[in-house]
Amino acid sequence: MADRVGEQFGSYRLVRLLGQGGFAEVYLGQHNYLDTPAAIKVLHHRLASDDIDSFLNEARTIARLIHPQIVRVLEFNVQDNVPYLVVDYAPNGTLRKKYTRGTQLPVATVVSYVRQIASALQYAHEQKIIHRDVKPENMLIGRQHEILLSDFGIALVAQSSHYESTQGIQELAGTIAYMAPEQIQSQAGPASDQYSLAVVTYEWLSGARPFQGSFAEVAVKHTMVAPPPLREKVPTLPAEVEAVVMKALAKDPKDRYASIQAFASALER
Repeated sequence: MADRVGEQFGSYRLVRLLGQGGFAEVYLGQHNYLDTPAAIKVLHHRLASDDIDSFLNEARTIARLIHPQIVRVLEFNVQDNVPYLVVDYAPNGTLRKKYTRGTQLPVATVVSYVRQIASALQYAHEQKIIHRDVKPENMLIGRQHEILLSDFGIALVAQSSHYESTQGIQELAGTIAYMAPEQIQSQAGPASDQYSLAVVTYEWLSGARPFQGSFAEVAVKHTMVAPPPLREKVPTLPAEVEAVVMKALAKDPKDRYASIQAFASALER
């Protein structure tokens, strides 16, 4: 992987590496004239010429998402066949960084986070956009400590059939823990995001995701095995909260809540 610090992408110069995953490196960028910061997501792979228009169309769609809980896309393009996205910089990191694996959160905190993420996803669903990669790594903490959902664009681009890498496979292995049964079978819909958010909710409440194991084992469990009851892990959890989360984790999308907003509202009651 090339060190791109100092390179120019659109109106921004890359200042330092913020982090990297299987699909992209994220840099702190500085605008050439305004001196304002932004996060620059530079994807690892080069696009084939016939994929560039598809990426640009997807990026235009994502850039139209303007919501208080969604990280805004400021600019996007393809440079030397390398796709990149410029997004708002959230200086406080991700919820995964704030709460390492195994951390249990108070119910009130979980309800607040779910409300904010569900608001973003409900808005996106109304625009006919599915996130497909809802997980704590994609939940950022804003300047006012609000929760922001990121990486709509990366989730779409990363599904390109032309994209294969060891790191990409490893990234998918991390994501499979949150993936709905129908999404594993390439039939994602809005209810898939609800399932993923319910997995995150389960993890926040109990300190563990419902299913553990290898990529293949977790995929099978999502499809065929009921999640362990939450109250077995957290006996003090109200039964009503457990029931809400378990409904959102139903194998059949039709058995979940009618919308992700309905899931969040049920959790608040």
